Amino acid sequence: MTPAIKVLLVDDQALLRSAFRVLVDSEPDMRVVGEAADGAQAVEAVRAERPDVVLMDIRMPGTDGLTATRMISADPDLADVRVVMLTTFEVDEYVVQSLRAGASGFLGKGAEPDELLNAIRIAAGGEALLSPAATKGLIATFLAQGGSGAGDGPGAAAYNERLAALTTREREVLVLVAGGLSNDEIAERLAVSPLTVKTHVNRAMAKLGARDRAQLVVIAYESGLVRPRVE
Repeated sequence: MTPAIKVLLVDDQALLRSAFRVLVDSEPDMRVVGEAADGAQAVEAVRAERPDVVLMDIRMPGTDGLTATRMISADPDLADVRVVMLTTFEVDEYVVQSLRAGASGFLGKGAEPDELLNAIRIAAGGEALLSPAATKGLIATFLAQGGSGAGDGPGAAAYNERLAALTTREREVLVLVAGGLSNDEIAERLAVSPLTVKTHVNRAMAKLGARDRAQLVVIAYESGLVRPRVE
């Protein structure tokens, strides 16, 4: 039997945490292992409980979710922990900062229960929560406004050497990942097996020092490998 996905809830509103707990604990494949009311408590709880997924509010008094996410991502012992940011406003510059800090994606607090549960499963599986497509476009726009994504900013310099280590096929797969395609969709596009795609994705993550697919997307834009398209 597959172990249940361990979830940590972080939000300064106790009522919201209680609602999330009831929802998560109602699922047979996941369980809440702890709660925290601010970022500092969240980091302590993550180190103590080692959850698979952290639902992290971005805005909290004291240590905010962004700072907490950076601290979690910077700890090698917590490399397997995935952070999903919760925000009242899905279109938010903090979203981009969260992804840069190491979050696996984000979700609006107004999401339907099924969306929240699906987000937990997706994050636990190592996928990126960067849908819908319109949101990915906004992320790209924020990256461009931040001075990256043009191919000549600090992001490009930082990743240039590591990008050079990618094979032609790994670069091709990276571009498709940045476009929001799943492994199955990439496999169909390239006429290869999903397992082959997964291997290329894993090798690209290892060479680029990315925690997960969300980080691959950020790297693709910040390095200039993929150019933001503003409609």
